[in-house]
Amino acid sequence: MLGVLAIPSILYTSLVFGISESPRWLISKKNDQEAAKKIMLQIGVEDVDAEVASIIQSNQHDATAGNASEFFNAKHKKIIFLAFLIAFFNQVSGINFILYYAPEILEKAGLAAKESLFNSIAIGGTNLIFTFVGLYLIDKLGRKTLLLIGSFGYILSLSLVSYAFYAHTGPLFLMSFLLLFIASHAVGQGAVIWVFISEIFPNKIRSAGQSFGASIHWVFAAIITLVTPFFLDKDNGIFKDNPWPIFAFFAGMMVLQLIWVVTSMPETKNISLEELEKKLIK
Repeated sequence: MLGVLAIPSILYTSLVFGISESPRWLISKKNDQEAAKKIMLQIGVEDVDAEVASIIQSNQHDATAGNASEFFNAKHKKIIFLAFLIAFFNQVSGINFILYYAPEILEKAGLAAKESLFNSIAIGGTNLIFTFVGLYLIDKLGRKTLLLIGSFGYILSLSLVSYAFYAHTGPLFLMSFLLLFIASHAVGQGAVIWVFISEIFPNKIRSAGQSFGASIHWVFAAIITLVTPFFLDKDNGIFKDNPWPIFAFFAGMMVLQLIWVVTSMPETKNISLEELEKKLIK
């Protein structure tokens, strides 16, 4: 199980050599406009000269803005908050709780160890398939729309998973809504989070912004992983006999995510990074 991971790792490493440099990095850090234009043409930018001019103008603005290029600046408060919340909600959906502890969760639902391992594979397979669905839809429907779809899917599936444990409805009912939860995540948060975080930060602080968003994501993933045994441990866990309150909590957090998406999340589809900077940083 560990050794087979070398295959996709080697494949990934090989494919990385074919990835182009970022045009914005070439312009901002290397001052290589010709190379940037070639890559823009390859990826389908219609007005290359206008795009290059927009990037240069953005860089000049950052250079004259003094401490506005520093990450923790009052001007960046809104985008930092957006990055924090999307990463926070990603984890309080319970996605890594379910992925990491799937065998234990399924065993509590009445599945034997052998069946729970098979169903863990089904969860991973569903995640893979619907991630591609999310990739297909993200530029067609938009980031905000996908998060809306995912939020409704989260609330429905987590509520019914909680009910399944509470009412002891049986493994098939539970498994159906666990898979709906995974599909909702893959189409929504799983597809959107990294794209959204990479789009909302201006050029000067984009690398720091993405690092910040990723850090928030994995800090909360680590916290959830660490505290789960206190709730799920078969001998001493608070909800060792029936974990339905855990899923009810996650469902409640996804109601909050839905409210945030409807009221505060900006749509970033078909908007250049420079235009987004003007909208999000006042």
